[in-house]
Amino acid sequence: MSTTVHGPDFIALQVRDVEAAARFYEEHLGLRRAPAAPPGAVVFDTRPIPFAVRGLLPGVDLDGVAQPGLGVALWFAADDAQGLHDRLAGAGVPVVRAPEDGPFGRTFTFTGPEGYAVTVHGG
Repeated sequence: MSTTVHGPDFIALQVRDVEAAARFYEEHLGLRRAPAAPPGAVVFDTRPIPFAVRGLLPGVDLDGVAQPGLGVALWFAADDAQGLHDRLAGAGVPVVRAPEDGPFGRTFTFTGPEGYAVTVHGG
């Protein structure tokens, strides 16, 4: 019997403080919580793939790594990447790659409250 994998279906970042991380993504990116989530997680109503922040799994030590998620590229689409950049930078959110035009539109990268690098692209 063969099994076919169809691609990513759910993305979650493991964080030390679920509520603080959820507030960050709500307040700074405008994400909205989905009506239901498993215990210890906040799931956002993002499309086409749900995005969540969740508590640390057993054995995960974010304090023992230089940068959480190093080597993984997490991208969000936005209607106005430059406008989002300007709001985040104005709020003191660390921007690790300045906005530039590329094949996916205006693109920049910031780090969230747990140190994960997140790239935003769009109009």
